[in-house]
Amino acid sequence: MEVEMAEPEKGEPLYLSLYHQGELKKRVEKALSLLSPCLVCPVGCQIDRMKDEKGECGVGRYALVSSYGPHFGEEPVLRGYRGSGTIFFAGCNLHCVYCQNYDISQLRMGRPVTPERLSEIFMEIQGMGCHNLNWVTPTHVVPQILEALYLAVQKGFCLPIVYNTSSYDSLLCLKLLDGIVDIYMPDIKYSDSRIGQKYSGIRSYFEVVKRTLKEMHRQVGVLEVKNGIAQRGVLIRHLVLPDDLSGTRACLEFIARELSPDSYVNVMEQYYPHYRAGEYAELSRPITRKEYHDAVVFALKVGIHRGIPFDALSRRILAGGD
Repeated sequence: MEVEMAEPEKGEPLYLSLYHQGELKKRVEKALSLLSPCLVCPVGCQIDRMKDEKGECGVGRYALVSSYGPHFGEEPVLRGYRGSGTIFFAGCNLHCVYCQNYDISQLRMGRPVTPERLSEIFMEIQGMGCHNLNWVTPTHVVPQILEALYLAVQKGFCLPIVYNTSSYDSLLCLKLLDGIVDIYMPDIKYSDSRIGQKYSGIRSYFEVVKRTLKEMHRQVGVLEVKNGIAQRGVLIRHLVLPDDLSGTRACLEFIARELSPDSYVNVMEQYYPHYRAGEYAELSRPITRKEYHDAVVFALKVGIHRGIPFDALSRRILAGGD
C-alpha cells in the first residue's frame, strides 16, 4: 500500500500537513477499508467489522474506551511534569495469560465510542495540558483512531502522538501511520514464537515484531529527547519474565544489532503473576534480583545504554561492580 508523505511547516506536527494536503483523509479511507474484511492486524480474522462483527480482539465497528486522562506511571520522558495523556482502549489481539490489565484487554471493560466522541476525548486530553496523546493498545482500532484524529484536527488538535503497542501490528496499518505517530512505544515480549503462542495465543510473534520494529525505526528513528521530554522516535519496552521465558538476550541483540545500540530501551523488572498466570508453574512467581541483574548486564554488554532504569544496581554494573 503506497502512502504519500509531506514536509511539515516549521514547528508543526506532520499530521497537520497531511490534513491540509488531503492526505490524512485518504489515510482514513484506506484504514476503514481494512475493517471489511478485517485485515487490521496480523491475525487477519477477515470478519466484517463494519457490520459490528467481532473477531479475536473482541471489538466491532466502534472502539471501546476503558479510561483516559493524564498518566504519571509512564517513563519519565513521556510523563514529564504534566503527564502523558493516555487513552486505554479495551480489547486486544493478544491473549497474554499474565496480563496485568486483563479486565481491559480480555474482559473488554470499556464503552463503545463514536468517532465524534473519540475526537472530543482527544481534545479533552489536550485541554488537560498533557505533553502528548498516548494511545494504549491501539493495534486493533487503528482505523477508528484515525477516523477520530481527522475530526479532532478540524477542532484544533495538535499534540504529539504516542503509539503504545504489543508490537503485533500490521505493516499495512503502520505504513498508514507514517507521519502521524511521533513516538512509537512497542513491547518486545518474546524472542521465541513458540512461547508467544503458548502464553499470548498468537502465531509468529517474534517474526512479526522484527518487521514492525524495523518499520517503526524507519519512520521515526531513535528517540529524541528535548528538555527531558520525548519528541520523536522509538521507545522500546522489554519485560523480563521468570526463567527467561521472554528470551531477553535475543530480544536485546536484535535491538542493538538490527535497529541501533542508541535505541531507548526500558528493561522492566515488574513482572508479577496476574490473571491466569497461576495456572502455569513457570509464571507463578515474580522474577528474581539475579534475573533482572543478568538482563541489565547483557543490555549494557551489547551496547544498549539509553532507557535502562539507572538504579543503584545498574550504576554499579556500569562502574564495573557486581
